[in-house]
Amino acid sequence: MLDEARRTLPRRPTAEDLPVLRARGALIVDIRPVGLREHDGALSGAVVVDRNQLEWRLDPTSDHRLPEADDPDLEIVLVCDEGYASSLAASTLQQLGLRNATDLDGGFQAARRAGTA
Repeated sequence: MLDEARRTLPRRPTAEDLPVLRARGALIVDIRPVGLREHDGALSGAVVVDRNQLEWRLDPTSDHRLPEADDPDLEIVLVCDEGYASSLAASTLQQLGLRNATDLDGGFQAARRAGTA
């Protein structure tokens, strides 16, 4: 299932790509559970959206979307702890028509190791 989901995604950026993504205005979304965020810290420049709210908070047609999620062509990079759950979630966003949704290869842990978290 994971391999199938990843085949639908555009290039999965790496932790080293985070500064460039932030600079060009990509929407970086931290979907880690609150316990992991409390344990490991926040992801700089990311908005936090719980995984169970992701689709309706990022769908541009939703009345409950985030204000910054108003463009179906928006570049969206999901970040989970290690890059597994975020791949599945990004595939779901693709199904909603958010064709520029992808996830961070290696997740928060890779960003932390790279010093880009």
